[in-house]
Amino acid sequence: MIVLADCRARTAYDAGHVPGAVHLDPEHDLSAPVVDPAVGGRHPLPDLDVLAAAFGAAGIDGTSFVLACDDGTGWAARCWWLLRHLGHDAAGSFDVRAYAGPLVTDEPRVARASFVARVRDDDTAEMDEIRARLGDPSLVLVDTRAPERWRGDTEPLDPVAGRIPGARNAFFEEPGLPDGLLDAPELVVYCGSGVSAVPVLQRLLLAGRDDVRLYAGSFSEWCRDPENPIERGNPGP
Repeated sequence: MIVLADCRARTAYDAGHVPGAVHLDPEHDLSAPVVDPAVGGRHPLPDLDVLAAAFGAAGIDGTSFVLACDDGTGWAARCWWLLRHLGHDAAGSFDVRAYAGPLVTDEPRVARASFVARVRDDDTAEMDEIRARLGDPSLVLVDTRAPERWRGDTEPLDPVAGRIPGARNAFFEEPGLPDGLLDAPELVVYCGSGVSAVPVLQRLLLAGRDDVRLYAGSFSEWCRDPENPIERGNPGP
């Protein structure tokens, strides 16, 4: 059974969505409440029991193929990754702006399903590990924010501008991947808050790298710890 999951804000969903699509709220279902962005960033990973219950309420069980959509924000890929993190690989994502059919405003009635989580333990990276391995050539960090934020020219959302030292840039809105990235021994992707990193992670997986990890706290967590170094400008040769 295919489950369409609209991962846009509630107001966008209510204004018009693909017929049959259920709503998974980016702030309330796909993120935990923010207590302190210095611990988990601006979009902390949700409690896994709460997330499994949200997936079940959306009608997702072990037989479902989940097709998540958004409007280019990265939340559909976040939903895809969270499903994969909970052991459910039968999922994909698409941009609802490419959908040419009719939109509806009525919300479908969905029978609650039993979603059983089988949590992976090999797909995330934590701040302490990254800090301990700065300068390790075997670990390649990928920052998926806009180039001007990666360089530290501007920072509209977090209190400090810049990047984690050594991170390469692969802006999530640009197609393709930087040269040589697929050959890196280890890859960890991050962004501002663990959302727009996931489209690049998804791109890497589709290109054959199924071992890429997500630093979910991302720069919004990293930059709030005074012990963490910050790099700015273009890297040297």
